[in-house]
Amino acid sequence: MAKKRKRFLARMQNKLFLIVIGFTLLFVFLLIKIIMIDSKSGKKYEKIVLAQQSYDSIEIPYRRGDILDRNGTQLATSEKVYNLILEPKNILQSDEVKEATKAALVQFFSLKDEDIDKALEDKTSLYKKMLKGLTYEQITPYNEFLATEGGKKVKGVWFEDEYKRYYPHGTLACQAIGFTVSGNVGQGGIEGYYNTELNGINGREYGYLTQDLTLERTTKPPVNGYNIVSTIDANAQSIVEKKISKFMKETGAKNVSVLVMNPGTGEVLAMANSNSFDLNKPYEDSTIQYLLEKDYIDYLLEDQEVINYFSVKKYETLPEDKAAVKAVLENEGLSAQEKLSNLTDDFRLICLNKAWRNFIISDGFEPGSTYKTFTIAGALEDGVLTGDETFFCGGVYDVEDRHIKCHNHAGHGTVTIEQALMYSCNVALMQIALSEGRNTFAKYQDTFGFGKRTNVDLAGEAVGLIYDADKLNKVELATSSFGQGLTVTMMQIGTAFCSVINGGNYYEPHLVRQVVDENGGVIRNIEPTVLRKTISSETSEFMREALFAVVDSGTAQKAKVEGYTIGGKTGTAEKLPRGNGKYLLSFIGFAPVENPQVVVYVTVDEPHVEDQANSGLGTIVAQSIFEELLPYMNIYQTETEESEGDPSVGDEEATPIYEGEIPEEELVQSETGETQESDNEAETEEGEDTQEQSEDTSAPESQQPTE
Repeated sequence: MAKKRKRFLARMQNKLFLIVIGFTLLFVFLLIKIIMIDSKSGKKYEKIVLAQQSYDSIEIPYRRGDILDRNGTQLATSEKVYNLILEPKNILQSDEVKEATKAALVQFFSLKDEDIDKALEDKTSLYKKMLKGLTYEQITPYNEFLATEGGKKVKGVWFEDEYKRYYPHGTLACQAIGFTVSGNVGQGGIEGYYNTELNGINGREYGYLTQDLTLERTTKPPVNGYNIVSTIDANAQSIVEKKISKFMKETGAKNVSVLVMNPGTGEVLAMANSNSFDLNKPYEDSTIQYLLEKDYIDYLLEDQEVINYFSVKKYETLPEDKAAVKAVLENEGLSAQEKLSNLTDDFRLICLNKAWRNFIISDGFEPGSTYKTFTIAGALEDGVLTGDETFFCGGVYDVEDRHIKCHNHAGHGTVTIEQALMYSCNVALMQIALSEGRNTFAKYQDTFGFGKRTNVDLAGEAVGLIYDADKLNKVELATSSFGQGLTVTMMQIGTAFCSVINGGNYYEPHLVRQVVDENGGVIRNIEPTVLRKTISSETSEFMREALFAVVDSGTAQKAKVEGYTIGGKTGTAEKLPRGNGKYLLSFIGFAPVENPQVVVYVTVDEPHVEDQANSGLGTIVAQSIFEELLPYMNIYQTETEESEGDPSVGDEEATPIYEGEIPEEELVQSETGETQESDNEAETEEGEDTQEQSEDTSAPESQQPTE
């Protein structure tokens, strides 16, 4: 029995020995294999393991570039702000840490206990944004507290950097600069047009755990946006806005717009509309409150977009929400603030878009007599006029079966070309245009850039409405000669006028002169670009002298500034429907006549006066701007003696010019440059036009020039 037990134990020992030897050999084999793999692919697998042991990465925001005026003044900048971030996982590591952290958050950031508890519900989270846009001053006391004994117990709280767009001058040049919305997206103005250049690329900080569980960080720095150096002069802009504000307070109008340009470069020095808004809060009630004020509510209700909003099809009723808004707007007993609180979101957006709109580039209007400048310049350049011609004005001129009046129904008698401009004689201009013929007139419409974009570096530019050559019949040709039946933008008139007085060079208008990096290195220079030659230097010289005569002794004598030679042209446009007593008044002028350095163009839409038909108001605003702007620009006085002018010539009363029907067909110059017939038809009576403007003109309403 004992011998059998011994044999059994011996066999078991042998088996166990073999098993141990087998496992030992297997272990040695695996060890050798691991060593071989490590030597061959160890780095590769190490990276995979470390990648799986990642730590939350942090995005590092870029800084959007500044917008500067031509002298380096900040018009738009980005200020660093801070977001308060909580790490619930770390805050909840112990009751002591939790209570200390909550107490600090309540003390320094006025957070409520219930809000903190809600943020801590996700116990495993390492990122919970609690507050946004804190300033450096707001977080400094907390950071100082962390260095104290009590602050050492606080865990899981840190600040994430962010940038907030800020406009140091608030409303200054608001439509020209534009603003940004969430995500650093530019809206309107320079902010919108140069959005790509202003924006940069976010960076990121990555973290991972090493083999010994040490946290390592890798940072990819952000690429900041480029700075934009504009052509705007903040001081000139301020002068313009101050004069507009003064006029609005003393007289008032639906809108006053001013464009200031350098005629020798096409640079825009100032661009302002009377209805401004604070770029730091473009969506606030303050942006649209003026639209609901007693003096402006009628303009809002008469706006075509608003009319369309409240219109319904036949046999339909206005939806309840729209009917409620309309009732609020028409209730004279409610204040503007009360009306604001009752607007729907969609109607509020209509009001915001109206407030943000830049009249200077986006609205078409019939220019009136300022357009006579281009009719005469084109006729002189093409040899239709030599400069010595005279014309007789008897107060009315028959064109086919139409009796078209001069604004002076008594007539101007015999006038020279210069006097035709001085007295703003419609009859002389009609004769000049008919002598030119349709093809020549249409050629200079194109040469001066009417009916097409100027390509100014701003979004939302309108193209206007003009007659194509094959539609310029005698009546259309006659009325177009003094700015009737066509629509333009202020930017088109301003740019074309610069070419008339600068020797004939049509510069592409622009608001930006340089794109630079954050260190001042020039990325791109935007040099003045001559697109074409409009007239010769000889014709330009003649026009400067004629325009000087308009200010010296003609209809623009109110534009005079002592010591300076100023030239320019007035315009008066009667708005639709005819005979309603509503006008858009304008004046475009330049100084000095010998060497033009600045152009000022003013439009006054529906001034708050009993008799709007007076070109003097636009001229008066321009004169007040010239008076302060010229000395600021270091433009020296050259007039030694003040001219007495011609006291018999003053502001001309705008009067109806038709004694019959008006043209029934208009042509729309499309964005592609093609012309197409509009579907509008006109019902006409003496002095009346119910013609509606095509949507393609990008203008809310058309005006009838009568000077």
